[in-house]
Order: sequence, then C-alpha cells, then structure tokens
Amino acid sequence: MLTDSLGNAVTLHDAGSLAFVNDFVEGIISCEARAVNVFKIAESEPSAIVQAYCAALHLFAESRDAPGNARPFLTQAQATLEANPAVSLRERRFVAAIAAWAAGDVHRACVLHEEQAQEFPRDLVSLKLGQYHHFNQGDAPAMLQLALTCRAAATDVPYFHGMLAFGQEQCHHLEEAEQSARTGVRLCRKEPWAHHAIAHVMLTQGRVGEGREFMNSMSDSWTGLNSFMLTHNWWHQALFAIELQDFAGALQLFDERIWGVVKTYSQDQVNAVSLLSRLELEGVDVGGRWADVSSYLLHRTGDQVSPFLDLHYLYGLARAGLPEAEVLMRNIEIHAQKLASAAPAWQDVALPAARGLLAHARGDFKHAAGHLAQALPRLIEIGGSHAQRGWFEQLHKDAQARRPK
Repeated sequence: MLTDSLGNAVTLHDAGSLAFVNDFVEGIISCEARAVNVFKIAESEPSAIVQAYCAALHLFAESRDAPGNARPFLTQAQATLEANPAVSLRERRFVAAIAAWAAGDVHRACVLHEEQAQEFPRDLVSLKLGQYHHFNQGDAPAMLQLALTCRAAATDVPYFHGMLAFGQEQCHHLEEAEQSARTGVRLCRKEPWAHHAIAHVMLTQGRVGEGREFMNSMSDSWTGLNSFMLTHNWWHQALFAIELQDFAGALQLFDERIWGVVKTYSQDQVNAVSLLSRLELEGVDVGGRWADVSSYLLHRTGDQVSPFLDLHYLYGLARAGLPEAEVLMRNIEIHAQKLASAAPAWQDVALPAARGLLAHARGDFKHAAGHLAQALPRLIEIGGSHAQRGWFEQLHKDAQARRPK
C-alpha cells in the first residue's frame, strides 16, 4: 500500500502518481501553489482521492461555476469507489466530504471532516478543509476543536501548528496562538499560515510596529505560495502600515503586492476592496483604483457563494458607481429570501449589511448607520476573521460620525 508524505494510505492506479499526490497534500497545508500539480494526472489517474483533490481545487475558486467544474471529477471518483471496494475508509470519507461541499451541504462536510480527524488525525488536508468551512460559518470553537483532535498525531508537522494557532487566535487565546505559531516557525521558517496567525495576534494586541517588523523579516520566505496566502500576508502588512499612519506605504503594498497577482480570484478581490475602503476611511485619495478592481467584480453579481464575499463585491461595485451594484443587491435579496429558514445568516445578517454597505458607498450615511447597526451583533455568522470583520465596524463608525444630525 502506498502512503502520502503524511503517512496516509492512498489507492493509486499508477505508483508514479504519488509525487503529484504529495504536491497536493503538502501544497494545501503549506499554502503553496504546487497543489495544482495534481491536475497533471487528472486524466491518467482514476484514483478516487486524486479526483477528489482535483474537485476540491475547483471548489476553492469560490464562484458560481465551481460546483459544475468539480462535478466531473466527483463523478469519476464515485465510479472508482464503486469499482474498487478495497479503497480505504479515509479516502471514501474524503470523497464524501468534497461531494457534500459541491452539493452545498457544508454541515455534512464538516461532520465528515470531524470524523476524519478522529480516525485519521494525520489527514491534515481534511483538517484544513474542515477549518475552512467552520471559518466561513463563523464557528471558531469548531475550528480549534478540529485542530486539537489532530494534535497528538501531528505535532511533528510544522503546518499543523499554524492551523492550531489560527483556531486559537480566532477563539481569543492569543498567547497560546502565538506560542503555537512560533512552534511551527521553529520547525519550518517558511510557514506562512503561522506568520499569518502571529500577524493577527499582534494586530489584536496593538503590537503594530513589532508586527510589521516580524512580517517583513519573514517575507523573503513567501515564495511559491498560492495567491491568497501571498496577497493576504501582504494585506496584513498594509493593515500595520495604516495603523502606523504610513498611508503611502499601504498604497504601495496595494499596487505592488496585494492587487495584481490573480485579479480574478475571490480572495484577492476582497483583500483589494477592504484595503481601498480602509484607506479612504483614513482620508486617503485612492485615485482610479476602484475602477480597476470593480472591472473584475462585474461577473460576480450572480455568485451568492458566500455572504462575506458578496458584501465585498457589492461595496467595490458601488464605490465605482457601477449599475451592477444594484443587480448584486437584488440577487442578495432574492437569495436571502430563498434561504431564510435554511441559512438565516443571509436574511438576518447579510441583507442588512448589504443595504448598509450600499448606502455607505453612495454617501447615504444615515441609512448606512442604521442597517449596519442591525447586522453587527451577528456579523460573525457570515464568516471572516476578526481583522476582516473589523472593516464593517469601521464603516459603521464612519457612518455614525457623518450622518446628518
């Protein structure tokens, strides 16, 4: 039986496929772009786990087209499972978790990832995906618990400690989070998710100068990363720059490090939207940058994959003065009504937040303040980190200050 680099058994048609499987496994947990190398064997390797890995990469696109793009790979994975009863339970459960994700049943996917953590605690790709889903639902305790379930079996893996640290940080266990992240960095200096967790800790604790120096000292290791990890760590650097009143530095980071790696990717887009807005809240003239960013948001009006993402798209379109902002607003209203009972966060949180963001972007600060005030108490339900959700609080504070008396 073949095993991946973490010691998990894998069922492959061709032993030569193992190197590509390890590129995916190691790439996902280290946030490196080489994870996509698994696509090179998608046609030649019918292995269920390989096909599920390819499907997962499509789903990470976070677009309305992603489930359809993932479906052929899941169909092949299911066919392989039916033809080969010897495929392991771990691989079967992983395929089921990705299929649940593609079907929009994130709750089922989380249950399966939790089961996987208990029975196969070195399946750290499953841990990463489980934390991703819990994060998007605003369930930080579940993120942390999932990592704790794997801890005894995975302390030798540097990237595990970054995953543990981020769960701890999101649960406000800041000292423990920094300790875990630094353990990961000691095991492997190039551990960008651990760097990211430390940035969160230092921003929360007001250690902005120290945070900026730390991230600068680690930035030379940010090579070969996926665009999210690369741009997001630089986004954190821009937040430190803003806190230090270095607005020119933050704009330079936007132009050179944050916007322009993969402009079509959801996470790069939300980084750009929130950073431009934060700079404007500080009185900075961002010039024509909204026009460029918004041009990549035009096709997002029908997504409704995540309320957190849609809200950023909406603000970007509105700040650029594009009529597509109204189209997206209407689609959010329709989606929220459709999911009112199944996913109340869309109706109760995303909808008032969207109305508030649209109003703020258009200078209607009275209505912006009212709608955002309605959304803020339950904002965690739409996902995002404390640092990311802080943007909504900043907009609300700005609207309160500028609304007519």
